[in-house]
Amino acid sequence: MPSDVPLAPDGITGDVLSDTLAAIAKAGPLVQHLTNEVTMSETANITLHWNGLPVMADAPAEAGEMAAGADAVLCNTGRMTDQDVEAMIDAGTSANGTASPVVLDPVGYGATSFRVSAVDRILEAVDVAIIKGNRGEIAGLAGETATVRGVESVGEHGSIVPAARALADETGAVVVASGETDVVATAESAYELAVGHERMGSFVGTGCMLGSTLAIFGSTVEDADAPATTMIDAALLATIAYGLAGEHAGDTEEVAGPASYRTAFMDAVAALARDRPTLPIADRIRIVDQG
Repeated sequence: MPSDVPLAPDGITGDVLSDTLAAIAKAGPLVQHLTNEVTMSETANITLHWNGLPVMADAPAEAGEMAAGADAVLCNTGRMTDQDVEAMIDAGTSANGTASPVVLDPVGYGATSFRVSAVDRILEAVDVAIIKGNRGEIAGLAGETATVRGVESVGEHGSIVPAARALADETGAVVVASGETDVVATAESAYELAVGHERMGSFVGTGCMLGSTLAIFGSTVEDADAPATTMIDAALLATIAYGLAGEHAGDTEEVAGPASYRTAFMDAVAALARDRPTLPIADRIRIVDQG
């Protein structure tokens, strides 16, 4: 059975990542997506490429029932109505009942009062395992002043670590703040991850696909075949794997621009999940705040 003791940062190794990818391939986790139409194809495909099974059952009449049989649930607020929010709450509470992790991607939090109210309602009703957002969204959720234009974080936010830790403390979730340097935090500690490629922001959907990746890796925490035993382990491994795929895609000679990079990125994810190479990743993690 999984333990509740997280792996030490130097325990997040290439072997651990390879073994986690093998466990995902063996389990084929079903990930219930309640997401926006803009990136639905991308999130479905990235789930499939990681060897997961995507389902996009977001109708209120079936969202909760589908989530009851899923291994993880992703709630992405990129485009939603009141009906969509109710479906997310139904799916999230259903997943809580079966101990399946819920990942919340609060897209555009702070841009409008409706988005703020909707995300707050979800957090009040659902026990969320991972919250993933850009720096503006995470800062806003933590109660800090943040600038979000549309669904994008703009301006300077300084160090996101205090806000990420504060949000983790308030919600009990692992917080992933994506950006040029990704931050993964709990109430007790925070880590910076030196992974990724500058082209990852060149097409729409990379943030949403990271949410799907976190849900897939999060589903392994209760898997006896997987080495990750806590949600912080899963979040670190997911974010590292995602960034490594971005790097490998950027090294592809055929990449000429955003469209070819998008294709190369999808191919890199599929290759990483298929080949499961043992990569030197311990030096990609840096503890930035602890205690």
